[in-house]
Amino acid sequence: MSSSAQIIHLAMVSETKNVKVKELLKVSSALQKQVIRDLSPIWEVNATVDSFADLEDVPADYWPIIVRDDIHTPGAAGIHLDKNGSPFALVQHSAAWSLTASHECIEMLCDPNGNRVIAGQSPKPKQGRVLFLVEPCDASEAAAYAYTVNGITVSDFYTPHFFDPMKVAGVRYSYTGAITAPREVLPGGYLSWQNLEDDHWYQEVYFDNKPSFRDLGPLTQANGSIRSQIYSKTPETRQHRENGLNFLTAAGLQQVDKSGYSRAQQLHAQIESLNSGH
Repeated sequence: MSSSAQIIHLAMVSETKNVKVKELLKVSSALQKQVIRDLSPIWEVNATVDSFADLEDVPADYWPIIVRDDIHTPGAAGIHLDKNGSPFALVQHSAAWSLTASHECIEMLCDPNGNRVIAGQSPKPKQGRVLFLVEPCDASEAAAYAYTVNGITVSDFYTPHFFDPMKVAGVRYSYTGAITAPREVLPGGYLSWQNLEDDHWYQEVYFDNKPSFRDLGPLTQANGSIRSQIYSKTPETRQHRENGLNFLTAAGLQQVDKSGYSRAQQLHAQIESLNSGH
């Protein structure tokens, strides 16, 4: 990570009674570690992730990630821009909310405006070079490919090598290694790109038993970020992201509680010993 990289500040806020401050703090701490340890060296981004009790407490230069019970429409989920052009993310509460929050956190940092593209060879036959939307979590977004930080479920993400022209031995294509070749889409995931020849946006989706292609037609930034439009046209994403969630958000929190409790008791005992002069 470049030492001169701008530091971005993210703020996590819960507007649901289903996520208490204690849980919010644990998830934000896990995301902070994921950003510093895992994401920053690969994507050269530098960020803090902090929790706040209310949206009103968030400083004006922070980018909020807001967890809510109901965001009303599937297209409202994900990352948006406020009237000043700063990004914010909406996360609908579910059993997989930490995974979703990690997904949005990573994509907010790698592509704040939702329009970043990288050129590469199209996966669709008879298309040449196209412009891929940079959404590092989409291709391996299902829970089956997630991993844990501090016992909290977080999202896998692809590396810049994901857009390489060919597979090379020893190259890392996603953080967990679940993606094993450039432009590979795993079950439950998808990949989006613009074909400049017809000005249409396409997807490779893996929501059924095998990958397939979609023609989304032309998209224009006059209707909002390309990312938000792609998300609204991909309603399956939340369902498939949660499928196979057999580890941890709740169980992981309990494990963290148990180990943290033991360490806290040891520290309390040591502090009491210091205070008593023993």
